[in-house]
Amino acid sequence: MPSATITTETTTHATEGAQTIQSLTNRQSSKGSMPSSTMNGVNGHTKPVGTYQVWDQPIGTIKPMRVICIGAGASGINMAYQAKNFLERVDLVVYEKNQDFGGTWFENRYPGCKCDIPSHNYQFTWEPNPNWSELFSSSSEIQAYLERCVEKHGLRDYIRISHRIVGATWDDEKAIWKVTVEDVERQIIFDDWCHFLLNAGGILNNWKWPDIPGLHSFEGDLIHSANWPDEVSLKDKVVAVIGNGSTGIQIVPAIQPEVKELVHLIRSPTWVTPGAASRYPSLKGGEMPNVFSEEQKEIFRTDDDRYAEFRKQIEREINSKFRMLVNGATMAEKVRKDAYNSMVDLLGERAADLGPDIIPDFAVGCRRITPGVGYLESFSKPNVRVITNANIDHVDTSGLVMANGKRIEVDTIICATGFDVSFSPRFPVTGRDGANLGELWTEPNVPRAYLSLAVPEFPNYFMFLGPNAPISHGSVFTITEYVSKYIMQVITKVQVEMIKSIRVKQQAVDEFATHIDTFMPRTAWAGKCRSWFKRGKIDGPITAIHPGSRIHWFHTMERPKFEDFEYEYDTGNRFQYLGNGFSTREEDNSDSTWYLDERVPKYLYY
Repeated sequence: MPSATITTETTTHATEGAQTIQSLTNRQSSKGSMPSSTMNGVNGHTKPVGTYQVWDQPIGTIKPMRVICIGAGASGINMAYQAKNFLERVDLVVYEKNQDFGGTWFENRYPGCKCDIPSHNYQFTWEPNPNWSELFSSSSEIQAYLERCVEKHGLRDYIRISHRIVGATWDDEKAIWKVTVEDVERQIIFDDWCHFLLNAGGILNNWKWPDIPGLHSFEGDLIHSANWPDEVSLKDKVVAVIGNGSTGIQIVPAIQPEVKELVHLIRSPTWVTPGAASRYPSLKGGEMPNVFSEEQKEIFRTDDDRYAEFRKQIEREINSKFRMLVNGATMAEKVRKDAYNSMVDLLGERAADLGPDIIPDFAVGCRRITPGVGYLESFSKPNVRVITNANIDHVDTSGLVMANGKRIEVDTIICATGFDVSFSPRFPVTGRDGANLGELWTEPNVPRAYLSLAVPEFPNYFMFLGPNAPISHGSVFTITEYVSKYIMQVITKVQVEMIKSIRVKQQAVDEFATHIDTFMPRTAWAGKCRSWFKRGKIDGPITAIHPGSRIHWFHTMERPKFEDFEYEYDTGNRFQYLGNGFSTREEDNSDSTWYLDERVPKYLYY
């Protein structure tokens, strides 16, 4: 089985980070080597000498490539797995800024942190896990799953933890990305390079403090949910929780039993839909359990077909949810009515006073939907105080001062207030002619990308979950698998067709943006609500969501539309890759009659 090369010598210091292309081109492949006589120049690309010459290699010869992936969360881990198993002559390194891999699930350790997608579908297709303990698993259980994936499939050697990307610049002459990396533990900065730069840094990991005057003058414990300290204790303290997004909704019921008093500050309403879990099909046809018994897990462990069908049933339910987001649809009206009745029931005695300010008048799905198990019920607890339409004027040394002048003294402030959702990278990314990606996407500019993964003037640069990705459409695991398969098709095309660089056309991005802006008013996402889908605004372009269903996304991403890209070739002739008239498919041990089979050829990516 073909495999990517594991980089072991390029990340220790600057000199080793600048490994020459010649050593890479000397590595052999099971499909044959590329003779050094054809690999002239520091970037390893064939240069035409004089008149056109036939390249003395069979069509299908794969040239070596070096790939850097930024981030070892779910996307980076999956990319390492896919590259190891399905790419040839690729030298891969994954740089991770944290002390361990896992991304979101390594960073987020706040009380009550869980996934809001059913666990059995929040996993890679290549590593099914029959042992999930809950319907919505905790961050620690998901992190443990990712660790098992890395260890079981031998992916650790691809990953360099505690390595932070400082900057990346495209060298148009050499057709490589020059990448500056910081070894955080040793406090060393070194240079690396690659042909393809993949940004798998994620969306919700660049947390930010809320813009509240005096916030950092507070002398108690000031905590951001995404930077939860291990040593903090909330027992018998007066705690303020700011924010009712997905994170705040999980924190409140988790800490309510241990705190002396919990003050929950809500700026705007949101839909909370714990009853939606009952729609997922269960193992025995009844309601889906919140906790899975050993008996149920044993069935999954011993009956692969039954477990697969169970997951497919849940996936069908997840896939059907897009219909409720279409404005005016019968399903949308039913879901809204059901969600309203559910929230009233769960608020109980607090429905009369809190309901008008907490239950939204916008469509279900305008803000990210969260199950919120136990959240609304906690409002009736004697130690919980809920402040709606919360307008905080400032924070002083001992608490919060509201716009109406009232002071709220607290021991701890928890900011569940979100992340920088501008999509701008956390380090400078400089493309052709000095184009700076951060500047292009900084307000008032709108972040635009081609199918969420490519940007003009940034050759050989691809993103996982960039602008207008399907991040509200279900499990991100299978979504990121499709992105990696798309990228691998691009890389393989570049390897085989002697392409120097590939970049998406500006016209393709502009026309995709036109489609998004015209399509989105059809959906609940465009409703009058404050949402990070719209960069924290009530109105404005929707920058975070794919314009269509989950199935629509998978269908769209099956095969690249290569006509939407511009190419530069290693030589002056785009057909030089045709080579010496023979094919690698007629070499020893190859199936030279594959075209007689009805099945899909084994050559999946080219």
